[in-house]
Amino acid sequence: MMKKAARGGEIRIGFLGGSITQGCLASSPEKCYAYKVFEWFEETFPDAHFKYVNAGIGATDSQFGCARAEEDLLSREPDICFAEFSVNDGCDEHYHETYEGLVRKILGSSPDRALMLIFNVRYDNGENAEPMHRMIADRYGVPCVSLKKAIWSELESGKIERSLLTTNGLHPNDMGHSLVASVIISVLEDIRENLRDEGISRDEMPEPETDNAYEDSVRYRNDSPEGTVIESDGFEADTSAQNGITDIFKKGWTASEKGSYIVFGVTGSCIGIQYRKTMQKPAPVARVTIDADTSSEIVLDANFDEDWGDKLQLDTVLDHGNPGRHTVRIELTEVHEGDILPFYLVSVIASGRELKGS
Repeated sequence: MMKKAARGGEIRIGFLGGSITQGCLASSPEKCYAYKVFEWFEETFPDAHFKYVNAGIGATDSQFGCARAEEDLLSREPDICFAEFSVNDGCDEHYHETYEGLVRKILGSSPDRALMLIFNVRYDNGENAEPMHRMIADRYGVPCVSLKKAIWSELESGKIERSLLTTNGLHPNDMGHSLVASVIISVLEDIRENLRDEGISRDEMPEPETDNAYEDSVRYRNDSPEGTVIESDGFEADTSAQNGITDIFKKGWTASEKGSYIVFGVTGSCIGIQYRKTMQKPAPVARVTIDADTSSEIVLDANFDEDWGDKLQLDTVLDHGNPGRHTVRIELTEVHEGDILPFYLVSVIASGRELKGS
């Protein structure tokens, strides 16, 4: 990719991640680490014409990343992707699998597409999902950048004052974004200074080390192909225009009356439901039933206990179930006289439609 940039022409730089990639707490979009990395490419390869694609959405993880990677990023045909989910993913087997699915989806989308993985870290406790994510990086031979190794150790030793980098222990401020960008750029500089004369071909992708049920994730919203919604009563489609990918509560369905329901027909072995959890309480409550099995109903509680804003919640309601066609019924079971907002169903995500490694 760097050799292509040195020759000139158009190069697209894409970023996929959570709130840090989106630029939360940066004073302007241009202060975000992602944009600063983009600026490095522009300055380093002046003969090329670069385009910037930022597909960061706050409070999202690699499970959602698998479902939206094609629409939000890969459809823009980036020459290089930077993926960042290490502070939003848990360090467990579920996210081991979803992260592998995301990496495989990006690598498999084009043989010429470069990928770098960014392992951000919490500045208050040093936690992240790097141990799981690094296993995937090593397996697929993808370069990665550890902010825990580069920054957290400096915070622990007292060489850097935490308050200079962040005000909430998670999101970097302008100085923090600059520091994150400088670490990434140092790795890019090392790669650039050690370019080989011969071309580098990508090896055949290895077999997945997890069940890999999430690589083929598909997200269903109200503009998806006909036949997804089987039946509905009381749920209305939201057809208002969406203003960019961070305008997250769009293209879904709303309901306010108890007993309202909507039924989907989707194919897969894993199913996720996205809905709005709101600070404006009280809020409605719904329940999900898979294949009419009332013994394993799952509650979708729209009441959000945090105070930073409404959240795009993703709940897994079927995890490695029987592959094939499933009916998903969502019914509003609890409403209140003082409800300020209706229940907002954002999407249904189906995964595991294909066999491992296919």
